[in-house]
Amino acid sequence: MNREENIKQISDSSKTWDIAVIGGGSSGLGVALDAISRGLSVVLLEKADFAKGTSSRSTKLVHGGVRYLAQGDIGLVLEALKERGKLLQNAPHLTSNQPFIIPIYSWFDRIQYSAGLKVYDWMAGKLRIGKSRFISKDETLNRLPGIKSKELLGGVVYYDGQFDDARLALAIAMTADDAGACILNYASVRGLIKDENGKLIGLKVRDELDKTKYTLKAKMIVNATGVFADKILQMDNPNAEKMIQPSQGIHLVMDLDFLGGKDALLIPKTKDGRVLFAVPWHGKLVVGTTDTLREKAKLEPQALQKEIDFVLETADGYLTKAPTRADVKSVFAGLRPLARPKEEGAKTKEISRSHKVIISESNLVTLTGGKWTTFRKMGEDTVDHYQEITKELLAPSESFEMKLHGYTNKIPGGHWTVYGSDAAYIQKLSKEHPELTERVHPDFPNILAEVVWSVREEMAVKVEDILSRRIRMLILNAQAALDSAEKVAKLMAKEMQKDENWIERELEDFRKVAEKYLIKA
Repeated sequence: MNREENIKQISDSSKTWDIAVIGGGSSGLGVALDAISRGLSVVLLEKADFAKGTSSRSTKLVHGGVRYLAQGDIGLVLEALKERGKLLQNAPHLTSNQPFIIPIYSWFDRIQYSAGLKVYDWMAGKLRIGKSRFISKDETLNRLPGIKSKELLGGVVYYDGQFDDARLALAIAMTADDAGACILNYASVRGLIKDENGKLIGLKVRDELDKTKYTLKAKMIVNATGVFADKILQMDNPNAEKMIQPSQGIHLVMDLDFLGGKDALLIPKTKDGRVLFAVPWHGKLVVGTTDTLREKAKLEPQALQKEIDFVLETADGYLTKAPTRADVKSVFAGLRPLARPKEEGAKTKEISRSHKVIISESNLVTLTGGKWTTFRKMGEDTVDHYQEITKELLAPSESFEMKLHGYTNKIPGGHWTVYGSDAAYIQKLSKEHPELTERVHPDFPNILAEVVWSVREEMAVKVEDILSRRIRMLILNAQAALDSAEKVAKLMAKEMQKDENWIERELEDFRKVAEKYLIKA
């Protein structure tokens, strides 16, 4: 992806795009991918970096949603299981099959979860990725050495998908870009342009890096801004009612030895009625999540002390070695864009995770709700409205079969996996420039060649883009990311021809963000 070339494309004000997408998280990228699969011309505008918000702060699961099954949301689970199966086939370098174990402490739980997960298996049909079964107490303790054995009867094993969320977002962006879409980060929408009948015909856009302003024309405009959807709706109509209820979920990252194996742990019922996951990911353990109503949507939300305490207390109830605040390497918070309930007092865990497509009087198409696993189907359902808005014929969707950027049958090992077929190019770059074989941080396998590659090919323009979303260090160990920031900033400055002032500003910006990922013990 080349940002300068894509900026040139939007500077051509005579061009009319078929679809303009506002938002570069999972929803917006799903729309762009589906639209390009149908031969439409597409421009996508993201005000920060791809997946900067909620889409890089998930539980890292591509799943049908065991708890949605318990809530009776059969349609959502069926749809998600189908998408899960296909995504594992289309992006094998970014997804994997993850075994989960539910520890069983009563005979009733054994019957309940064994039966429920057999239904879950059956619903996945041909795209099933494993068979659930009951395992003995000994096998459970062998596979999850870190869990408490008192009153343990055994466990139920089932299978779900796991993924790297920010890297998947990037792969979708690159797939759309490779296919001819114009994909831009750090490009914010500052206004909507309407014709004399009040129908949308274009957008006012600002490049957030050099502050240049552009106007572009489009036949259909999609608002896929997640928790910020209300801002665009109110740009369209100042009297628009608020539709989004942000709900915060946090995750704590700690060393893998708290759990001890390759299997993930699912606690199906915590004291607030949610589920708690402890999932091995990139050599660490990700533990979460919470569901806390927040009134204001923020680009960089921060975990509340009570949320941190809740996750630690719940983990303490199941793990032999109780994690403390000092054990947490990083904490990250994300905001779910839930539909605002009509009646007061509805619990967030009961609000449907299904997505909705809403069309306003001006023909603004807004996509809300949904979950990472169904990003492609959300895109397809949104693009289906193109014909209704433009009165033009629409080709059928081809995105279900699209292999994502980096797809390969020979997946590289180790930390190179997430690059797929691109890994060979980065390794070649490091051979040509031996100084780029140096590690970014001694505790992480990533090398400086990856930083250069991210700047040249993956549209990384800020230190945070690299350390948070390209190599995930901020999510895995916030202090290590802080310690690596200067080295990364200097290399980026050299690659992008920036001066000392740029380095200083970047380091200051990154410190402010990274502080929110550290827990004060």
